[in-house]
Amino acid sequence: METTRQNKIARLLQKELSEIFMRQTQAWGKGVLVSVSTVRISPDLSVARAYLSIFPSERAQELCENINANQKSVRYELGNRVRHQLRIIPELRFFVDDSLDYIEHIDQLLK
Repeated sequence: METTRQNKIARLLQKELSEIFMRQTQAWGKGVLVSVSTVRISPDLSVARAYLSIFPSERAQELCENINANQKSVRYELGNRVRHQLRIIPELRFFVDDSLDYIEHIDQLLK
């Protein structure tokens, strides 16, 4: 079970990461949408696992690998945004959140 502090930090990171990705996707061009669906943070606040919902889903794995390759620059930008609220910026790990695709697949099977 997560503590109140973990939940507050996870919400803060989710908000800031979504703003960072919103600016980056504008630079990538039209037709790409990256949103942060969930952030889970370890009990020692050193590792944050961010789950990304990526549209179009065909390019999800490619974009997630690209984001993981550039996670140092994302962490640096995140650090600049939250430097007055957090003492240590957690290490970031990004994963594809495919729950919407799974729901759509189940819905198609039920029809």
